[in-house]
Amino acid sequence: MLDRNKGIMIVGLGLIGGSYARGLKQAGYRVGAVTRSADTLGYALDKGWIDEGATSLDASFAANYDIIVLALYPGVLLEWLAANRQFFKKGTLVTDVTGIKCAVVYRAQEILGPGIEFIGAHPMAGREVYGIRNADNAIFKGANYLVTPTPANTTEAVECCEELGRTLGFGRISRLSPEKHDEMIGFLSQLTHCIAVALMTCRDTSNFPEYTGDSFRDLTRIARINADMWTELFLQNREALLEQTDLFIAQMQRIRDAVASGDAQALKQWMTLSTERRTLFDK
Repeated sequence: MLDRNKGIMIVGLGLIGGSYARGLKQAGYRVGAVTRSADTLGYALDKGWIDEGATSLDASFAANYDIIVLALYPGVLLEWLAANRQFFKKGTLVTDVTGIKCAVVYRAQEILGPGIEFIGAHPMAGREVYGIRNADNAIFKGANYLVTPTPANTTEAVECCEELGRTLGFGRISRLSPEKHDEMIGFLSQLTHCIAVALMTCRDTSNFPEYTGDSFRDLTRIARINADMWTELFLQNREALLEQTDLFIAQMQRIRDAVASGDAQALKQWMTLSTERRTLFDK
């Protein structure tokens, strides 16, 4: 279990950062936060999700915390680290929640240098809404949590990061390299958001709510999308996303060709394989 004597600082109190703060405070930890909005800090303080907060970091505030969780967009995260690294005390462990890793982890480790360790993490949980007022650590219960160590990380840091996930209630914790993470996320998350956006924008759907069933609603649940964040994620993981998109387009072309040619056998084979593979997600 994480040492409850260690203070944990959350930087950024949006949906995920706020949910981290709420969950860690419920688990008995001393939690502080840094975020630009005084209103957001006031909300978190009123809810009892944090013990103290600030709109900017200084050495006296940072000295109270041993673990820092960066709940920021990738580009902002790196800028914030470069501007505030001077305030971190030696031995601080820094982690994140970002949806891409290669563009973040290696650069963050360079910025921090010796004495302060950065290890990437990705909570595979979220909602279609965002902001502190939608924060709820219940979204973590039973969800997957990915830890992305590099050769620069110590065993102690990896184990601490994994324990953070267990403390928050994640159900399955996996280790994979930043490169493998970005490949898998390109398919499992970013491509699926591309598909949802494409479905909602390839034709006018304004009158569709009158006709649709569950299938379209289920497929497009994630089409209510944070445009700023997801645009950055798509472009920062461009190569992996393009590779996965090309795989999807090729399979869609095969399915289209089978429909066009009346190839019932091919269609049934893909549907059977699809059903078999989907059952793995129901276990």
